Amino acid sequence: MAKIQLIAGSSHPHLAKEIAKLLKVSLTPIEHVRFANDNLFCRIETSIRGDDVFILQTSVRPVNDGVMELLLMIDAAKYASAGRITAVLPYYPYVRSDKKDQPRIPVTARLIADMLQTAGADRVVTLDLHALQILSFFRIPADQLLSVKLLCEHLRSKIESNHTVIVSPDVGGLPRARFYAKNLNLPLAVMDKRRDKQSQKVKMGVIIGEVKGKHAIVVDDEVNTATTLLETVEALKTQGVRKVSAMCIHPAFSKDAQKKIEQSFLDEMIVTNSIPIEEASKKIKVLSIAPLLAKAIENIHHGQSVSTLFE
Repeated sequence: MAKIQLIAGSSHPHLAKEIAKLLKVSLTPIEHVRFANDNLFCRIETSIRGDDVFILQTSVRPVNDGVMELLLMIDAAKYASAGRITAVLPYYPYVRSDKKDQPRIPVTARLIADMLQTAGADRVVTLDLHALQILSFFRIPADQLLSVKLLCEHLRSKIESNHTVIVSPDVGGLPRARFYAKNLNLPLAVMDKRRDKQSQKVKMGVIIGEVKGKHAIVVDDEVNTATTLLETVEALKTQGVRKVSAMCIHPAFSKDAQKKIEQSFLDEMIVTNSIPIEEASKKIKVLSIAPLLAKAIENIHHGQSVSTLFE
């Protein structure tokens, strides 16, 4: 039987090592080089002929270098006669560019899907997409893993009976917040967030739901500049919330987002390690998705259902 070969890009070496340890395999040796002319190069340093190859690469800065490196690794595996190639993308590149909502713009998430298939990927595994429609961009099997079980298990220890409420920072995130509220059997509140089309500044409006005197848990799929999150926190504080926690799956922190979170009224921030965080933090709690990814890889390798992971 073909064996598992786990190849890691340069985006998240710690996560790759953690997955390899859980799978009880060694990372497949690969050399990554940047030439003087800024061209990227990679070479798989052992035979993978006929093997079940999983290539791990998450989306981190510089994003475009990571995408190109991923495509090169897939192409190298294809020409090394891999039996099957699965791209494992904890945080999907250009995930928010998923629709044509303005004239004359690209749908870059679909373009990424096209490039992965052209490079030679036979399957794609990703985690908590911003929009489910991205799965329909593929003409190959594509699985979305969900971190809900991992996050809910952690959140249950934070719940104070009759005094905790799940909060969505905007109407767009309401289905996600409702999903967590249902799983945790908690009430739900939503912020009326409005963004100015010209300045892109966010303005918080009314809060729909009862939050006064409660522990509010703000739920979002990712945090970038943290502007929306922190304005939500401040709005909740003005409404008499006793304590505010936040949960996001993808900590895509930019600029000084982490510093702003540390200095805010936020009591705790819960994230996964789908994206590496550069500095350790007392306020930010990181939960590992390595067991989830390792189990998904194992199931795919043995031809078992991935959906069983959600039960």
